[in-house]
Amino acid sequence: MKKHYNGYKSFQYLEPNKDYRAFKLVREIDRVPSKNIELSKSEEERVEEILEKYIVISLHDHSTVFPENPQEILPYVREGRMFTGFEGLAVSGIDVIFDGLFDGIGLTPSRDPWSWDNVIYQIGMFHSDIDHQNLAFIVRRIEDVEKAHKEGKIGIVIHIEGAPRIGDEIDRVDVLYGLGVRCMGITYSKGNEFGSGLADKYDKGLTDLGYKLVERMNKIGMAIDIAHSSDKTSMDVIEASKKPVFITHAGARKLWPTRRMKPDEVIQALAEKGGVIGVEASPHTTLTLEDRKHSIETVMKHFQYIEKLVGIDYVAFGPDTLFGDHVALHKVFSRELSLTETRTKELEYTEVEYVDGLENPSQFKNIIRWLVKNGYSDEEISKVIGGNVLRVLREVW
Repeated sequence: MKKHYNGYKSFQYLEPNKDYRAFKLVREIDRVPSKNIELSKSEEERVEEILEKYIVISLHDHSTVFPENPQEILPYVREGRMFTGFEGLAVSGIDVIFDGLFDGIGLTPSRDPWSWDNVIYQIGMFHSDIDHQNLAFIVRRIEDVEKAHKEGKIGIVIHIEGAPRIGDEIDRVDVLYGLGVRCMGITYSKGNEFGSGLADKYDKGLTDLGYKLVERMNKIGMAIDIAHSSDKTSMDVIEASKKPVFITHAGARKLWPTRRMKPDEVIQALAEKGGVIGVEASPHTTLTLEDRKHSIETVMKHFQYIEKLVGIDYVAFGPDTLFGDHVALHKVFSRELSLTETRTKELEYTEVEYVDGLENPSQFKNIIRWLVKNGYSDEEISKVIGGNVLRVLREVW
C-alpha cells in the first residue's frame, strides 16, 4: 500500500538552533550501498501485490534518525529531541512498527535511562512530533492496525524495551498504558526489580514483583516482551502469563551461541503458549557459526531455523534497525551502559559497517523480496510479515 507522505520533517514547526540544537542527520534512504534482493519482473509484481493485500508489521525497529557524525550521537540523544524517519518509513512497506523508543541514554539529570521521568519525557516529546504531521499515528487498538494499512499511513506501537523503575507501584503500568504504551519488556539486559536480564551473571528469574507486573500487563492489555530477559526470566514469564508473549527481536542460540540469542527451549515454550518471536538484524547479532559476516542471508538462516523448530505460525520479524550508523551507536551505548559482551575465539566474526540488505527500516521490504525469491507461498508470507503478530495482538489487546 502506497503511503501518503507529504515531506514532513520532525519538529519543522520549530526553528533549528533557536528552539532546539540542530544536528546534521543521515540520509534515510540509500545512506550506504545496501543491496536489494534481485527479482524478476513477475516476482516484483508479486511483492507489490502482497504489500497491497496483507498487513505488514515490524515487531521491533527504531524509527529514529541519527547524526552523520558518530561523535555527535551521545550529545544528540541527550538533547532529548530525536527525529523520526518519516521519509524512510514511507518507502519501507511497513504498515505498523513496534518502535523501541526508550532503550537509550538517560535524558533527565540523573542520566538513568529507566527512570520514570526519563521515560515520560521521551513519550511526551514523541507525541508532540507525531501530532504535527499526517503520515504516522499512535496505535492504541486493533482497529488502528487495520486503519494504517487501509489508509496508507504508518501505525506506531509505543514499545518500551525494559520496564522503568517503578518499584512496587504497579499502578504506573496503567499510566503508561494511558500514554499509549502497548508493549513493554520485563527487563533490558541488566536485571531490575522484576527479573534477571540476559547480561546478568546470576539468573534468578522472575521476582515476586515481576509476577505482579505480568499479571497487571495481562489485565490491562499490554503486550509482554522478553527479548532482553534472561533464560529463566523468559521461561517464568511464559509460564506465568495468561496471554501469549513476544520475543520482539532475537535469534536462535543454536546458530550463534551468545546470550542475546534465545535457546531452543525458550522458543519452543513461547510457541506452545501461542507467542511469536521476531527475528532481528541489528549488526553482529544474527550470525551463524558457518557464516560469520552479517547480512540479510544470515538473518534469514535464523528465520528458517526457527520456522523448522516451531512452525511458521510463531515467527515474525523484528529487525531492530535504525536510520544511521548502527555499529557506531552500539559502541557508544555499550560503553555508556556497560553492556559489552566478551568475544571469545569461538565467536569471532567479520565486522561489517552495516547489515547488507537490512541496513535500516526503509529496507524492510527486502524481507518480503527474499521470501518471494525463496519460494514461500502468499499465505506463509502473510503470516510472518504481520499475520502472526496480529493474531497475538487480538488476544492480548
